Amino acid sequence: MNKHKVFALLMAMGCALPAAAHDFWIQPQQYWSQPDAAIPITLQVGHGSERQRSQIRSNRIASLFAVAPDGTMEDMRASLRLRGLQDDGHLHFSVPGTYLVVLQTDDRGRSALPAHRFNEYARAEGLTGALEQRERTGQMSSQAAESYRRVSKAIVQVGAVEMNRQAHVTTPLGLPLEIVPERSPYAEPLAGELPVRVFFEGQPLAGALVKLTQLEHDAAPVEMRRTDSSGRASFSARGRGAWLLNVVWTKPAAASAEVDFETTFSSLSFGFVSERTAHAP
Repeated sequence: MNKHKVFALLMAMGCALPAAAHDFWIQPQQYWSQPDAAIPITLQVGHGSERQRSQIRSNRIASLFAVAPDGTMEDMRASLRLRGLQDDGHLHFSVPGTYLVVLQTDDRGRSALPAHRFNEYARAEGLTGALEQRERTGQMSSQAAESYRRVSKAIVQVGAVEMNRQAHVTTPLGLPLEIVPERSPYAEPLAGELPVRVFFEGQPLAGALVKLTQLEHDAAPVEMRRTDSSGRASFSARGRGAWLLNVVWTKPAAASAEVDFETTFSSLSFGFVSERTAHAP
């Protein structure tokens, strides 16, 4: 089946997804909890009026695991109960410390867009490489289809913060696309800047557009930064509320593929204890 027939099939199946619906993340009910507490989670997609719980099927979840304070990994897939009445599952940690929860989907997601919508989406997400290729190959007026996968990380604090056990938060995990804070948001009172680094297929990624959104008021990002030649970007530090960093990157698909691009959406979420919670009896 050629790409034009695949595009027509995707459009008929309703797979032309709005760009705003691509952002995806793990949303714990609370980012700070106590040992042995059940922490409900939902899988969220979109922002503002388009925000909703993801309807992803369980067979597309490639992995869900937690990296513990000592660096060990625990498979958490048994914790998922997708599309439950109130949540998509629960996390449960007995040992105090900072945990990094990681979810990856497979790459079987499909999206197809007419030329003008794909070009707008690529500009909005900073996909300069895709636009340059389309310009170079005379495809700017052509429809485009992509396969996509999602990678999401959430930083969950259980009990007291241990300042000297944050290395797993600030170290790349070898994910297809990931945002790595160069210092843990929980390791010390935030002041000044929160530096992050973006890696794509194991290498620092230059020129990617990273967005910071406050999840309590998520209609639009509060900051956007492009990564420098070493994959770094820096944001104003935030010490209250819940926050999402997200980035998108794509590469041309093989000539034999049924899509034009292979895209990865990646996010990192974290949050802080509210003053009311912090002072509750």
